[in-house]
Amino acid sequence: MEHRLVTHIEKALGWDGPRGRLTDPELPARPLTPHKLLNLIKRRHLANPQLRCYAQGDEIHPSTFLSTNVNRRRQAVSQADMAALGRILNEGGTVVLDHVDFFDPTLEVACRALGWWSGELTSANAYLAVGETDGFHLHWDDHEVIAVQISGEKSWEVRGPSRPAPMYRDAERNRTPSEEVLWKGTMQAGDLMHIPRGFWHTATRLGSGSSGHSLHVTFGFTRRTGVTWANFLADAARADEAFRQNLESAEGAAHNVLADKLSALAAGYSPERYLDELRSSTPPARHLPHVAALGRPDGVAAVTEFAPSIVRSGDRVQVCGGAKRLTFHERAEPSLRTLLSCHPVYLDGATDDITTLADLLITEGLCEPLTEESSSGYTDLVTPVTYSKQPPTSA
Repeated sequence: MEHRLVTHIEKALGWDGPRGRLTDPELPARPLTPHKLLNLIKRRHLANPQLRCYAQGDEIHPSTFLSTNVNRRRQAVSQADMAALGRILNEGGTVVLDHVDFFDPTLEVACRALGWWSGELTSANAYLAVGETDGFHLHWDDHEVIAVQISGEKSWEVRGPSRPAPMYRDAERNRTPSEEVLWKGTMQAGDLMHIPRGFWHTATRLGSGSSGHSLHVTFGFTRRTGVTWANFLADAARADEAFRQNLESAEGAAHNVLADKLSALAAGYSPERYLDELRSSTPPARHLPHVAALGRPDGVAAVTEFAPSIVRSGDRVQVCGGAKRLTFHERAEPSLRTLLSCHPVYLDGATDDITTLADLLITEGLCEPLTEESSSGYTDLVTPVTYSKQPPTSA
């Protein structure tokens, strides 16, 4: 999958350093704008902590900006009080919406593209700050972050880690910030920065002026670790009766057997195999279902969280991805690679064989039908594929 934002992020960072800049001046505002963010908040049922507000670095109580409305069927729903959000922003505050990709097709596609690129599940959080307002206090995240400044500006300070590779659930707490300041400066529209797990950082608009604003999006990547691999081995061990027996009732020889079995299990499920199987067995996130009565779709796009494996063996092609393992005839390979490329594929000129294959991939949950709204998530960011109609043959 080739996505403009991912390509520009990779070029901007170059992986020679932690900071860079998007060279396309129109690209930062393509995924999100301040008004688009507020409109998403207005049209959704939201609750804390997904929607949070801050003033001078301190979190505001949810009752200040969330209201519970009762509809005519006496169903209580939580939603943002937009007037209250306006007051918070106008008085110098910050609005945060976690998992904004859940509500917007452009950010949904961007996160999927970043997932294919990084090999890790990716989500997006949006931060809108107005006026002279402080940000979060100095803190670290248990995942890697790419921060993209969408509009306005914000000042950052990034420090090194005080504990190597800290985790959310760890052997000891990580509370003392590092004294090593790696970078201190201002991010402007188009700037981006990679913040590794465990690096202390803070961002603020203090000193940036009372009339300005900042909108930035963070793309979060939760990397797998040796601990997650060990947890996987523990789950896999449940299939062996020996591991389910009580340790207290076992003798020394049985303990040695367990140690040998665990060693064999670790050797059989190497970290590389674990990562491959994890990615192929991860089901897609929400997507449109296959409803035959609605007719064949005009287009489709793959929705697997990671690039599926397409392997040819003899006259068969096996597809592994999205928690599915499917086998096709070798003739289907070119169409499979196109339909599962995560590019939008429009079927107006496709043959019956291709549309039948597309229907099957939708039914299996590897692709979804494209609608006008979902197609907008790819516009000007991912090159579409269009099948040309074949000219009629002369008699």
